Amino acid sequence: QVQLVESGGGLVQAGGSLRLSCAASGRTFSSYDMGWFRQTPGKERQFVAAINWNGRRIKFADSVKGRFSISRDNAKNMVYLQMNSLQPEDTAVYYCNADVAMLTLRPGGYWGQGTQVTVSS
Repeated sequence: QVQLVESGGGLVQAGGSLRLSCAASGRTFSSYDMGWFRQTPGKERQFVAAINWNGRRIKFADSVKGRFSISRDNAKNMVYLQMNSLQPEDTAVYYCNADVAMLTLRPGGYWGQGTQVTVSS
């Protein structure tokens, strides 16, 4: 099993940047494909980005391609989401996810508590 804790959210103006971090506990972290999802009130949680266990496969939602990047540090049990050129429509609660399916981009069974990102216009 793995426990996940996100950090790095906050309020930023449009065009700004934020870096989200996800700290994972558990000895098997490096074996998990990891992902970020986001959710706004009244809507389903949506895929944002995913990275496979060794960092060699990365996928993004079309809405964030070219603006967001994802990385991981298996030695530190960390996953990061660098978000640039943020827009108001990026406003959401962002969740870290473990054991994401890289083929279907469906989330795995492990979630963090989420971190709020608010982008003002």
